[in-house]
Amino acid sequence: MAYIFDEPSRTFSEYLLVPGYSSDKCLVSNVKLTTPLVKFKKGEESSIKLNIPLVSAIMQSVSGEKMGIALAREGGCSFIFGSQPIEKQAEMVRKVKAFKAGFVPSDSNLSEEDTLKDILQLKEKSGHSTVAITQDGSQHGKLLGVVTSRDYRISRMSLDTKIKEFMTPFSKLIYAKDGVTLSQANDILWDNKLNALPVVDENQRLKYFVFRKDYDTHKDNPNELLDQNKSYIVGAGINTRDYEDRIPALIDAGCDVLCIDSSEGFSQWQKNTLSFVREKYGDSVKIGAGNIVDREGFRFLAEAGADFIKVGIGGGSICITRETKGIGRGQATAMIEVAKARDEYFKETGIYIPICSDGGIVHDYHMTLALAMGADFLMLGRYFARFDESPTQRINVNGSYMKEYWGEGSARARNWQRYDLGGDKKLSFVEGVDSYVPYAGSLHNGVLQSLNKVKSTMCNCGALTLDELKSKAKLTVVSSTSIVEGGAHDVVLKENRTNN
Repeated sequence: MAYIFDEPSRTFSEYLLVPGYSSDKCLVSNVKLTTPLVKFKKGEESSIKLNIPLVSAIMQSVSGEKMGIALAREGGCSFIFGSQPIEKQAEMVRKVKAFKAGFVPSDSNLSEEDTLKDILQLKEKSGHSTVAITQDGSQHGKLLGVVTSRDYRISRMSLDTKIKEFMTPFSKLIYAKDGVTLSQANDILWDNKLNALPVVDENQRLKYFVFRKDYDTHKDNPNELLDQNKSYIVGAGINTRDYEDRIPALIDAGCDVLCIDSSEGFSQWQKNTLSFVREKYGDSVKIGAGNIVDREGFRFLAEAGADFIKVGIGGGSICITRETKGIGRGQATAMIEVAKARDEYFKETGIYIPICSDGGIVHDYHMTLALAMGADFLMLGRYFARFDESPTQRINVNGSYMKEYWGEGSARARNWQRYDLGGDKKLSFVEGVDSYVPYAGSLHNGVLQSLNKVKSTMCNCGALTLDELKSKAKLTVVSSTSIVEGGAHDVVLKENRTNN
Protein backbone atom coordinates (compact mmCIF):
# COMPACT_ATOMS: atom_id res chain seq x y z
CA MET A 1 0.00 0.00 0.00
CA ALA A 2 1.02 3.66 -0.32
CA TYR A 3 3.31 5.28 2.22
CA ILE A 4 1.28 7.42 4.62
CA PHE A 5 2.82 10.28 6.59
CA ASP A 6 2.12 10.18 10.32
CA GLU A 7 1.51 13.92 10.69
CA PRO A 8 -1.27 15.88 8.95
CA SER A 9 -0.41 18.38 6.24
CA ARG A 10 -0.60 21.84 7.83
CA THR A 11 -0.86 25.39 6.53
CA PHE A 12 0.62 28.62 7.91
CA SER A 13 -2.73 29.56 9.45
CA GLU A 14 -2.43 26.59 11.80
CA TYR A 15 0.60 28.06 13.57
CA LEU A 16 1.41 31.00 15.81
CA LEU A 17 4.72 32.34 17.05
CA VAL A 18 5.26 32.36 20.81
CA PRO A 19 7.02 35.55 21.98
CA GLY A 20 10.59 35.34 23.26
CA TYR A 21 12.71 37.71 25.34
CA SER A 22 13.10 41.13 23.71
CA SER A 23 16.13 43.15 24.77
CA ASP A 24 16.33 46.93 24.52
CA LYS A 25 18.08 46.43 21.17
CA CYS A 26 14.99 44.81 19.69
CA LEU A 27 13.83 47.80 17.69
CA VAL A 28 12.36 47.68 14.18
CA SER A 29 15.09 50.06 13.02
CA ASN A 30 17.76 47.54 14.09
CA VAL A 31 16.33 44.56 12.21
CA LYS A 32 18.22 43.43 9.11
CA LEU A 33 16.50 41.28 6.48
CA THR A 34 19.53 40.39 4.32
CA THR A 35 19.38 36.79 3.12
CA PRO A 36 21.25 34.56 0.63
CA LEU A 37 19.69 33.95 -2.78
CA VAL A 38 22.11 31.29 -4.05
CA LYS A 39 24.16 28.54 -2.46
CA PHE A 40 27.55 29.01 -0.81
CA LYS A 41 30.17 27.01 1.06
CA LYS A 42 30.65 27.10 4.82
CA GLY A 43 32.85 30.03 5.79
CA GLU A 44 32.03 31.91 2.59
CA GLU A 45 29.20 34.23 1.58
CA SER A 46 26.54 33.89 -1.07
CA SER A 47 27.51 35.59 -4.34
CA ILE A 48 24.01 37.11 -4.54
CA LYS A 49 22.25 38.35 -1.43
CA LEU A 50 18.79 39.84 -1.18
CA ASN A 51 18.34 42.90 1.01
CA ILE A 52 14.74 41.88 1.67
CA PRO A 53 13.52 38.26 1.58
CA LEU A 54 11.03 38.73 -1.26
CA VAL A 55 11.06 37.69 -4.93
CA SER A 56 8.21 37.92 -7.42
CA ALA A 57 6.62 34.88 -9.01
CA ILE A 58 7.44 33.74 -12.53
CA MET A 59 4.04 34.73 -13.91
CA GLN A 60 2.65 36.72 -16.85
CA SER A 61 0.42 38.72 -14.52
CA VAL A 62 3.19 39.52 -12.04
CA SER A 63 6.76 39.83 -13.29
CA GLY A 64 7.51 42.14 -16.21
CA GLU A 65 10.24 44.78 -16.49
CA LYS A 66 8.38 47.29 -14.29
CA MET A 67 8.17 44.76 -11.48
CA GLY A 68 11.84 43.91 -11.99
CA ILE A 69 12.83 47.55 -11.53
CA ALA A 70 10.47 48.29 -8.65
CA LEU A 71 11.32 45.20 -6.61
CA ALA A 72 15.09 45.55 -7.08
CA ARG A 73 14.73 49.14 -5.91
CA GLU A 74 13.27 47.81 -2.65
CA GLY A 75 16.02 45.19 -2.25
CA GLY A 76 14.29 42.11 -3.68
CA CYS A 77 14.47 40.35 -7.03
CA SER A 78 11.94 39.73 -9.77
CA PHE A 79 11.93 36.65 -12.00
CA ILE A 80 10.77 37.74 -15.46
CA PHE A 81 8.14 35.30 -16.72
CA GLY A 82 9.29 32.72 -19.26
CA SER A 83 5.98 31.87 -20.94
CA GLN A 84 6.77 34.19 -23.86
CA PRO A 85 9.13 34.19 -26.85
CA ILE A 86 12.81 34.09 -25.93
CA GLU A 87 13.53 37.45 -27.60
CA LYS A 88 10.80 39.25 -25.66
CA GLN A 89 11.91 37.83 -22.33
CA ALA A 90 15.54 38.75 -23.04
CA GLU A 91 14.47 42.29 -23.95
CA MET A 92 12.64 42.64 -20.62
CA VAL A 93 15.82 41.59 -18.83
CA ARG A 94 17.83 44.15 -20.81
CA LYS A 95 15.42 46.91 -19.85
CA VAL A 96 15.80 46.13 -16.16
CA LYS A 97 19.59 45.98 -16.41
CA ALA A 98 19.76 49.25 -18.36
CA PHE A 99 17.36 51.18 -16.16
CA LYS A 100 19.66 51.77 -13.21
CA ALA A 101 23.26 51.52 -14.18
CA GLY A 102 24.24 55.03 -13.20
CA PHE A 103 25.10 55.40 -16.89
CA VAL A 104 21.78 54.80 -18.66
CA PRO A 105 21.52 54.06 -22.41
CA SER A 106 18.99 56.42 -23.97
CA ASP A 107 15.73 54.75 -25.01
CA SER A 108 14.01 57.98 -26.12
CA ASN A 109 15.61 59.19 -29.35
CA LEU A 110 14.52 61.19 -32.39
CA SER A 111 16.12 63.09 -35.27
CA GLU A 112 16.09 66.88 -35.74
CA GLU A 113 13.70 66.52 -38.69
CA ASP A 114 11.02 64.97 -36.48
CA THR A 115 8.33 67.18 -34.99
CA LEU A 116 6.83 68.29 -31.69
CA LYS A 117 4.07 65.77 -32.30
CA ASP A 118 6.69 63.02 -32.38
CA ILE A 119 8.11 64.31 -29.10
CA LEU A 120 4.70 64.17 -27.41
CA GLN A 121 3.93 60.71 -28.75
CA LEU A 122 7.28 59.37 -27.60
CA LYS A 123 6.85 60.94 -24.16
CA GLU A 124 3.42 59.33 -23.80
CA LYS A 125 4.79 55.96 -24.83
CA SER A 126 7.99 55.94 -22.74
CA GLY A 127 7.04 58.25 -19.90
CA HIS A 128 10.39 60.02 -20.28
CA SER A 129 10.65 63.79 -20.66
CA THR A 130 14.28 63.86 -21.82
CA VAL A 131 14.71 63.02 -25.51
CA ALA A 132 18.07 62.71 -27.24
CA ILE A 133 18.21 64.21 -30.74
CA THR A 134 20.74 62.34 -32.83
CA GLN A 135 21.72 62.63 -36.45
CA ASP A 136 19.97 59.42 -37.45
CA GLY A 137 17.50 59.21 -34.55
CA SER A 138 19.23 56.16 -33.12
CA GLN A 139 20.31 55.41 -29.57
CA HIS A 140 24.01 55.90 -30.21
CA GLY A 141 23.97 58.31 -33.14
CA LYS A 142 25.84 61.62 -33.25
CA LEU A 143 24.25 63.84 -30.60
CA LEU A 144 22.87 67.07 -32.09
CA GLY A 145 20.80 68.25 -29.14
CA VAL A 146 18.40 67.41 -26.34
CA VAL A 147 14.72 68.18 -25.82
CA THR A 148 13.12 68.42 -22.38
CA SER A 149 9.73 69.75 -21.33
CA ARG A 150 11.34 73.17 -20.82
CA ASP A 151 12.07 73.49 -24.55
CA TYR A 152 8.49 73.74 -25.79
CA ARG A 153 5.01 75.03 -24.90
CA ILE A 154 2.22 73.02 -26.44
CA SER A 155 -0.28 75.88 -26.24
CA ARG A 156 1.92 78.23 -28.29
CA MET A 157 3.51 75.91 -30.82
CA SER A 158 2.31 73.97 -33.82
CA LEU A 159 2.59 70.20 -33.57
CA ASP A 160 4.31 70.28 -36.96
CA THR A 161 7.22 72.36 -35.64
CA LYS A 162 10.52 70.67 -36.45
CA ILE A 163 12.59 69.61 -33.48
CA LYS A 164 15.65 71.46 -34.78
CA GLU A 165 13.75 74.74 -34.25
CA PHE A 166 13.29 74.35 -30.48
CA MET A 167 15.79 71.77 -29.18
CA THR A 168 18.74 72.77 -27.05
CA PRO A 169 21.61 72.33 -29.54
CA PHE A 170 24.77 70.45 -28.68
CA SER A 171 26.76 73.70 -28.65
CA LYS A 172 24.76 74.85 -25.64
CA LEU A 173 24.75 71.53 -23.78
CA ILE A 174 26.83 70.67 -20.77
CA TYR A 175 28.09 67.14 -21.37
CA ALA A 176 30.74 64.67 -20.26
CA LYS A 177 33.19 62.58 -22.23
CA ASP A 178 33.06 58.80 -22.21
CA GLY A 179 35.27 57.53 -19.40
CA VAL A 180 33.95 59.92 -16.78
CA THR A 181 33.29 58.24 -13.43
CA LEU A 182 29.82 58.18 -11.91
CA SER A 183 31.05 60.33 -9.03
CA GLN A 184 32.44 62.92 -11.46
CA ALA A 185 29.23 62.87 -13.50
CA ASN A 186 27.12 63.44 -10.39
CA ASP A 187 29.35 66.37 -9.43
CA ILE A 188 28.76 67.94 -12.86
CA LEU A 189 25.01 67.46 -12.44
CA TRP A 190 24.97 69.14 -9.05
CA ASP A 191 27.43 71.93 -9.87
CA ASN A 192 25.42 72.94 -12.94
CA LYS A 193 21.96 72.28 -11.50
CA LEU A 194 21.15 69.78 -14.28
CA ASN A 195 18.57 67.01 -14.38
CA ALA A 196 20.35 65.02 -17.08
CA LEU A 197 23.93 64.83 -18.30
CA PRO A 198 24.68 63.32 -21.73
CA VAL A 199 27.90 61.33 -22.09
CA VAL A 200 29.46 61.24 -25.57
CA ASP A 201 32.51 59.63 -27.16
CA GLU A 202 35.29 61.37 -29.08
CA ASN A 203 33.08 61.45 -32.22
CA GLN A 204 30.16 63.10 -30.40
CA ARG A 205 28.19 59.89 -30.52
CA LEU A 206 25.81 59.46 -27.58
CA LYS A 207 26.81 56.76 -25.12
CA TYR A 208 24.67 57.33 -22.01
CA PHE A 209 22.76 59.72 -19.83
CA VAL A 210 23.38 60.24 -16.14
CA PHE A 211 20.23 61.42 -14.37
CA ARG A 212 19.96 63.45 -11.20
CA LYS A 213 16.84 61.49 -10.21
CA ASP A 214 18.86 58.26 -10.11
CA TYR A 215 21.12 59.76 -7.46
CA ASP A 216 18.08 60.88 -5.48
CA THR A 217 16.39 57.50 -5.96
CA HIS A 218 19.41 55.69 -4.56
CA LYS A 219 19.45 57.93 -1.50
CA ASP A 220 15.73 57.30 -0.96
CA ASN A 221 16.13 53.53 -1.46
CA PRO A 222 19.20 52.40 0.48
CA ASN A 223 18.24 48.73 0.07
CA GLU A 224 18.53 48.77 -3.73
CA LEU A 225 19.77 45.42 -5.05
CA LEU A 226 22.63 46.27 -7.40
CA ASP A 227 25.36 44.35 -9.18
CA GLN A 228 29.00 45.47 -9.34
CA ASN A 229 28.13 47.76 -12.27
CA LYS A 230 25.39 49.52 -10.29
CA SER A 231 22.68 47.86 -12.38
CA TYR A 232 19.60 46.28 -10.83
CA ILE A 233 19.80 42.55 -10.23
CA VAL A 234 17.10 40.60 -12.06
CA GLY A 235 16.15 36.97 -12.53
CA ALA A 236 14.28 35.06 -15.23
CA GLY A 237 12.23 31.90 -15.46
CA ILE A 238 13.07 29.08 -17.85
CA ASN A 239 11.44 25.76 -18.77
CA THR A 240 12.76 22.26 -19.37
CA ARG A 241 12.03 22.25 -23.11
CA ASP A 242 13.83 25.13 -24.85
CA TYR A 243 16.49 25.82 -22.21
CA GLU A 244 19.40 25.24 -24.61
CA ASP A 245 18.26 28.29 -26.60
CA ARG A 246 16.63 30.36 -23.87
CA ILE A 247 19.42 30.29 -21.28
CA PRO A 248 22.20 31.67 -23.56
CA ALA A 249 19.89 34.47 -24.70
CA LEU A 250 19.04 35.43 -21.12
CA ILE A 251 22.67 35.32 -20.01
CA ASP A 252 23.63 37.50 -22.97
CA ALA A 253 20.93 39.97 -21.94
CA GLY A 254 22.56 40.28 -18.52
CA CYS A 255 20.31 38.07 -16.39
CA ASP A 256 21.80 37.51 -12.93
CA VAL A 257 19.96 34.37 -11.86
CA LEU A 258 17.69 31.80 -13.50
CA CYS A 259 14.95 29.61 -12.09
CA ILE A 260 13.31 26.55 -13.59
CA ASP A 261 9.58 27.28 -13.59
CA SER A 262 7.71 24.06 -12.96
CA SER A 263 4.78 22.92 -10.89
CA GLU A 264 6.76 19.83 -9.81
CA GLY A 265 10.55 19.69 -9.72
CA PHE A 266 11.34 16.13 -8.69
CA SER A 267 11.98 15.04 -12.27
CA GLN A 268 14.61 13.94 -14.76
CA TRP A 269 13.77 16.97 -16.92
CA GLN A 270 14.95 19.34 -14.20
CA LYS A 271 18.10 17.29 -13.69
CA ASN A 272 18.81 17.47 -17.43
CA THR A 273 18.38 21.25 -17.39
CA LEU A 274 20.70 21.67 -14.40
CA SER A 275 23.26 19.38 -16.01
CA PHE A 276 23.22 21.51 -19.17
CA VAL A 277 23.97 24.65 -17.14
CA ARG A 278 26.80 23.06 -15.18
CA GLU A 279 28.41 21.53 -18.27
CA LYS A 280 28.20 24.72 -20.34
CA TYR A 281 28.74 27.41 -17.69
CA GLY A 282 30.12 25.68 -14.60
CA ASP A 283 29.20 27.57 -11.45
CA SER A 284 29.22 31.00 -13.13
CA VAL A 285 25.50 30.81 -13.96
CA LYS A 286 23.17 30.68 -10.97
CA ILE A 287 19.99 28.64 -11.32
CA GLY A 288 17.23 27.65 -8.92
CA ALA A 289 14.95 24.64 -9.27
CA GLY A 290 11.71 23.22 -7.90
CA ASN A 291 9.06 22.94 -6.77
CA ILE A 292 9.30 20.19 -4.17
CA VAL A 293 7.61 19.48 -0.83
CA ASP A 294 9.71 16.90 1.00
CA ARG A 295 13.21 15.82 1.99
CA GLU A 296 13.61 13.42 -0.93
CA GLY A 297 12.80 16.11 -3.48
CA PHE A 298 15.25 18.52 -1.85
CA ARG A 299 18.10 16.00 -1.91
CA PHE A 300 17.43 15.20 -5.55
CA LEU A 301 17.69 18.82 -6.70
CA ALA A 302 20.58 19.62 -4.35
CA GLU A 303 22.63 16.77 -5.79
CA ALA A 304 21.59 17.78 -9.32
CA GLY A 305 23.25 21.17 -8.79
CA ALA A 306 20.50 23.66 -7.92
CA ASP A 307 21.63 27.02 -6.46
CA PHE A 308 18.37 27.41 -4.56
CA ILE A 309 15.27 25.25 -4.24
CA LYS A 310 11.62 26.31 -4.28
CA VAL A 311 9.19 24.66 -1.89
CA GLY A 312 5.45 24.43 -2.47
CA ILE A 313 2.94 22.59 -4.63
CA GLY A 314 -0.69 23.61 -4.87
CA GLY A 315 -0.64 26.40 -2.28
CA GLY A 316 -0.91 29.38 -4.62
CA SER A 317 -4.11 31.43 -4.52
CA ILE A 318 -4.79 30.76 -8.22
CA CYS A 319 -3.47 27.19 -8.23
CA ILE A 320 -5.91 24.26 -8.40
CA THR A 321 -3.33 21.48 -8.76
CA ARG A 322 -4.47 19.85 -5.52
CA GLU A 323 -8.08 20.08 -6.63
CA THR A 324 -7.50 18.64 -10.09
CA LYS A 325 -4.75 16.09 -9.38
CA GLY A 326 -4.69 15.47 -5.64
CA ILE A 327 -0.99 16.40 -5.56
CA GLY A 328 0.64 18.70 -3.01
CA ARG A 329 1.23 19.32 0.66
CA GLY A 330 0.34 21.94 3.24
CA GLN A 331 2.90 24.72 2.88
CA ALA A 332 3.90 24.85 6.55
CA THR A 333 4.52 21.12 6.76
CA ALA A 334 6.49 21.18 3.51
CA MET A 335 8.64 24.09 4.70
CA ILE A 336 9.46 22.49 8.04
CA GLU A 337 10.56 19.19 6.48
CA VAL A 338 12.59 20.76 3.66
CA ALA A 339 14.29 23.20 6.06
CA LYS A 340 15.44 20.21 8.13
CA ALA A 341 16.73 18.55 4.96
CA ARG A 342 18.63 21.72 3.99
CA ASP A 343 20.28 21.89 7.41
CA GLU A 344 21.20 18.18 7.25
CA TYR A 345 22.72 18.69 3.80
CA PHE A 346 24.74 21.65 5.09
CA LYS A 347 26.15 19.61 7.97
CA GLU A 348 27.07 16.75 5.63
CA THR A 349 28.57 18.75 2.76
CA GLY A 350 29.37 22.24 4.03
CA ILE A 351 27.18 23.65 1.26
CA TYR A 352 24.22 25.82 2.21
CA ILE A 353 21.41 25.79 -0.36
CA PRO A 354 18.78 28.49 0.28
CA ILE A 355 15.15 27.44 0.13
CA CYS A 356 12.30 29.58 -1.15
CA SER A 357 8.75 29.32 0.15
CA ASP A 358 6.48 29.55 -2.91
CA GLY A 359 2.75 29.80 -2.19
CA GLY A 360 0.46 29.75 0.80
CA ILE A 361 1.05 33.37 1.91
CA VAL A 362 -2.40 34.81 2.60
CA HIS A 363 -1.68 37.32 5.37
CA ASP A 364 1.44 39.37 6.11
CA TYR A 365 2.11 37.39 9.30
CA HIS A 366 2.44 34.27 7.16
CA MET A 367 5.65 35.79 5.80
CA THR A 368 7.18 35.78 9.28
CA LEU A 369 5.96 32.24 9.95
CA ALA A 370 7.52 30.98 6.70
CA LEU A 371 10.83 32.66 7.54
CA ALA A 372 10.76 31.27 11.08
CA MET A 373 10.10 27.78 9.70
CA GLY A 374 13.31 28.01 7.71
CA ALA A 375 12.61 29.80 4.44
CA ASP A 376 15.49 31.99 3.27
CA PHE A 377 13.17 34.02 1.05
CA LEU A 378 9.61 34.02 -0.26
CA MET A 379 8.24 33.94 -3.79
CA LEU A 380 4.95 35.82 -4.05
CA GLY A 381 2.41 36.07 -6.88
CA ARG A 382 -0.94 37.38 -5.66
CA TYR A 383 0.82 39.76 -3.28
CA PHE A 384 2.72 41.54 -6.06
CA ALA A 385 -0.05 41.28 -8.67
CA ARG A 386 -2.04 43.87 -6.68
CA PHE A 387 0.43 46.71 -7.18
CA ASP A 388 0.80 49.39 -9.85
CA GLU A 389 4.02 47.79 -11.08
CA SER A 390 2.51 44.45 -12.13
CA PRO A 391 1.92 44.09 -15.90
CA THR A 392 -1.89 44.07 -15.74
CA GLN A 393 -4.26 47.02 -15.99
CA ARG A 394 -6.17 48.50 -13.08
CA ILE A 395 -9.89 48.09 -13.75
CA ASN A 396 -13.13 48.96 -12.00
CA VAL A 397 -15.23 45.97 -10.99
CA ASN A 398 -18.57 46.76 -9.35
CA GLY A 399 -17.25 50.04 -7.99
CA SER A 400 -13.94 48.71 -6.66
CA TYR A 401 -10.53 48.89 -8.30
CA MET A 402 -9.04 45.52 -9.15
CA LYS A 403 -6.13 44.08 -11.07
CA GLU A 404 -6.32 40.93 -13.15
CA TYR A 405 -4.43 37.90 -11.91
CA TRP A 406 -4.21 34.55 -13.63
CA GLY A 407 -2.26 31.36 -13.07
CA GLU A 408 0.37 30.01 -15.44
CA GLY A 409 -1.66 26.81 -15.60
CA SER A 410 -4.83 28.64 -16.59
CA ALA A 411 -6.36 28.54 -20.05
CA ARG A 412 -5.37 32.19 -20.45
CA ALA A 413 -1.65 31.65 -19.90
CA ARG A 414 -1.46 28.28 -21.65
CA ASN A 415 1.97 27.73 -20.11
CA TRP A 416 2.10 24.02 -20.84
CA GLN A 417 5.87 23.93 -20.30
CA ARG A 418 5.39 24.56 -16.59
CA TYR A 419 3.33 21.37 -16.28
CA ASP A 420 5.38 19.38 -18.76
CA LEU A 421 5.67 15.64 -18.21
CA GLY A 422 7.42 14.89 -21.48
CA GLY A 423 4.30 14.34 -23.56
CA ASP A 424 2.51 16.42 -26.15
CA LYS A 425 3.26 20.12 -26.27
CA LYS A 426 -0.08 21.25 -24.94
CA LEU A 427 -2.03 21.92 -21.76
CA SER A 428 -4.37 18.94 -21.44
CA PHE A 429 -6.31 20.44 -18.54
CA VAL A 430 -6.02 23.60 -16.50
CA GLU A 431 -4.28 23.79 -13.12
CA GLY A 432 -4.87 27.50 -12.51
CA VAL A 433 -7.68 30.05 -12.60
CA ASP A 434 -8.26 33.51 -14.09
CA SER A 435 -9.23 36.03 -11.40
CA TYR A 436 -9.07 39.53 -9.91
CA VAL A 437 -7.18 40.80 -6.87
CA PRO A 438 -7.95 44.05 -5.00
CA TYR A 439 -5.80 46.92 -6.22
CA ALA A 440 -3.26 47.97 -3.56
CA GLY A 441 -1.45 51.04 -4.94
CA SER A 442 2.34 51.34 -5.14
CA LEU A 443 4.69 48.46 -4.44
CA HIS A 444 6.93 50.65 -2.28
CA ASN A 445 4.20 51.48 0.23
CA GLY A 446 2.85 47.93 0.33
CA VAL A 447 6.24 46.27 0.83
CA LEU A 448 7.25 48.84 3.45
CA GLN A 449 4.15 48.11 5.51
CA SER A 450 4.43 44.32 5.20
CA LEU A 451 8.10 44.23 6.15
CA ASN A 452 7.53 46.54 9.10
CA LYS A 453 5.12 43.89 10.40
CA VAL A 454 7.75 41.20 9.84
CA LYS A 455 10.39 43.24 11.65
CA SER A 456 8.07 44.01 14.54
CA THR A 457 7.23 40.34 15.00
CA MET A 458 10.93 39.44 14.84
CA CYS A 459 11.52 41.88 17.70
CA ASN A 460 8.80 40.10 19.68
CA CYS A 461 10.80 36.91 19.16
CA GLY A 462 14.06 38.58 20.21
CA ALA A 463 15.55 38.31 16.71
CA LEU A 464 17.35 41.05 14.76
CA THR A 465 18.34 38.91 11.76
CA LEU A 466 16.67 36.12 9.83
CA ASP A 467 19.25 33.62 11.10
CA GLU A 468 18.36 34.62 14.65
CA LEU A 469 14.66 34.22 13.87
CA LYS A 470 15.25 30.66 12.63
CA SER A 471 17.15 29.73 15.78
CA LYS A 472 15.07 31.60 18.37
CA ALA A 473 11.52 31.27 17.05
CA LYS A 474 9.04 29.10 18.97
CA LEU A 475 6.01 27.85 17.08
CA THR A 476 2.78 26.39 18.39
CA VAL A 477 0.01 24.59 16.54
CA VAL A 478 -3.35 26.31 17.03
CA SER A 479 -6.80 24.80 17.33
CA SER A 480 -9.80 25.90 15.31
CA THR A 481 -11.25 27.69 18.34
CA SER A 482 -8.02 29.53 19.06
CA ILE A 483 -8.06 30.79 15.47
CA VAL A 484 -11.49 32.28 16.16
CA GLU A 485 -10.19 33.72 19.42
CA GLY A 486 -7.38 35.47 17.53
CA GLY A 487 -9.77 37.72 15.63
CA ALA A 488 -12.33 40.25 16.77
CA HIS A 489 -15.06 38.40 18.68
CA ASP A 490 -17.85 38.88 21.20
CA VAL A 491 -18.21 42.56 20.31
CA VAL A 492 -20.47 44.58 18.07
CA LEU A 493 -18.30 46.27 15.46
CA LYS A 494 -18.97 49.88 14.60
CA GLU A 495 -20.04 50.54 11.04
CA ASN A 496 -18.05 52.98 8.95
CA ARG A 497 -20.50 55.75 8.19
CA THR A 498 -20.05 58.70 5.88
CA ASN A 499 -21.97 61.88 6.63
CA ASN A 500 -23.30 63.41 3.45
